[in-house]
Amino acid sequence: MTERMIKNIASFYGWKNELEISSIRSGLINHTWKIKHLDDVFIFQCINKNIFKQPEWIDENINLLSDYLSQKNPDYLFTDLVKGVDGKTMFVIDGAYYRSFRFVKGSHTIDVVQNPQQAYEAAFQFGKFTSLLDDFDTTKLRITLPDFHNLGLRFIQLQEALQTGNAERIEETKKDVVFLQSQKNIVDRWVAFVHNKDAKQRVTHHDTKISNILLDENDKGICVIDLDTIMPGFFISDVGDMMRTYLSPVSEEEPDLDKIIVRKDLLKAIQDGYLTAIANDLSNFEKDHFLFSGEVLIYMQALRFLTDYINNDMYYGRKYEKHNLVRARNQIRLLQEYQKASER
Repeated sequence: MTERMIKNIASFYGWKNELEISSIRSGLINHTWKIKHLDDVFIFQCINKNIFKQPEWIDENINLLSDYLSQKNPDYLFTDLVKGVDGKTMFVIDGAYYRSFRFVKGSHTIDVVQNPQQAYEAAFQFGKFTSLLDDFDTTKLRITLPDFHNLGLRFIQLQEALQTGNAERIEETKKDVVFLQSQKNIVDRWVAFVHNKDAKQRVTHHDTKISNILLDENDKGICVIDLDTIMPGFFISDVGDMMRTYLSPVSEEEPDLDKIIVRKDLLKAIQDGYLTAIANDLSNFEKDHFLFSGEVLIYMQALRFLTDYINNDMYYGRKYEKHNLVRARNQIRLLQEYQKASER
């Protein structure tokens, strides 16, 4: 971080003492630093405008929820934004958008779910977050990522890629395409779900990987973090993303498909944790679609990876030639394993 940048940060927040700054993560989305000022520690971020076209909408959403929770549930730990001397929570330098949160002392995050307790704690925290906001008017929230979990659109995008994409890759992925097209019933069931009167749009996180939960020293959940993707949505998005990212002991990057299994004890932990927190808010219709959530999100990610591969890796990029094909086949196998594991 440049000296000019440090001066701008100090000026915005009114910090006159020396700052201790260290880069803690250069993630896929936002660049993140840890800043120590006197006895306080902050998480400072630059929002990625390539992903979030309207960063100010993220700021607006977080502040709306912060105000609501401070009035309705003041004891809930919400990682709200730090205000500058002018009362604003975001500032712009050279076209880049910055903000900060207070670091939660005694907290840590993990990248891989290792046991059912961690899965339960995460599911409970995500369920609790949505439950506490059950009466919030979701029409007030900005859509920070349009069509982010629009399964119907993702299916259409694959069909379009088959018409205009890389001909060699289309030929190479024939079997993968046939399988994904054979699963179109998932799209049809999803469309029927979102149009049902008993399926409610709620404040939904949309990115429920385990690293977006703060845990204490005993791996008990503290709160939800990484609030940029909070939008109106259906519970399927949050539950399905947990199923997709927690159940297999290996990630979507794993090329050895035999390593992809569904850990049923973690499946039960997700269900128990989420429903313990939010069961009273869900309709019976929604509860009946709980396990369907996993199919939706795993299938959608398989569609997205395969579409991107056929389109010459335009969105996700790659670290090697067939990277997105490996990811797509990984998710196809996970979908197959999940469908077997969740059969009633």
